[in-house]
Amino acid sequence: MYIVVMGGGRVGLNLASFLISDGHDVTLIESDSELCNNAASELDALVICGNGTDTKILEEANLKDADVFVAATGHDETNLLACVLVRDYNVGKIIARVSDPSHSPAFKKIGVDSVISPELTAASYLEKLIIRPKIADLVVLGRGDAELLDMTLENKEVIGRRVGEISPGEHFIIVAVYENGKINIPRPELILEQGMKISVLVKTKYAKEVLKRFTKL
Repeated sequence: MYIVVMGGGRVGLNLASFLISDGHDVTLIESDSELCNNAASELDALVICGNGTDTKILEEANLKDADVFVAATGHDETNLLACVLVRDYNVGKIIARVSDPSHSPAFKKIGVDSVISPELTAASYLEKLIIRPKIADLVVLGRGDAELLDMTLENKEVIGRRVGEISPGEHFIIVAVYENGKINIPRPELILEQGMKISVLVKTKYAKEVLKRFTKL
């Protein structure tokens, strides 16, 4: 699928990264030059430095061919205006992040398919609204210093190794594994297997690195 994400903050950047790793074509729109440059250096995708409420920028993003548009900035007014403009391009699905839940009815009124409030704005939750993700869930803890990621093991470098050999790492710890549909505290001698689902507590700034360690093919 082709997905256009507006907003290069942590939510938008992580969402774009997850979608790209899942094999989708992504274009990211970001108005802040610093965030734009950061996104361009991290993502294997087209990054457009500009305002997503500018129709010229939307045209540059080739929005008419997009399957999904996600307004993921932290500004409700910007997201709302962008969604109004995007309706004219007949995009298959429009998703918006809303900082103030009281604004949700306004988004619904203009035909936004899904409105996500702050409690649910983890990038992987947004991804679930687009397509089944490799990452089942992501919870932001405390002040955003740590995240709890649920993921499915795919990296051959960790498969076949014991939990005690890997966890705890310098920036993460495996806190749970799912065996036969049940969640368990992992034993140090437990061998990690292909397709096994695990929960990892990780420092936020190392989340992308840890994610690749366990899921990269």
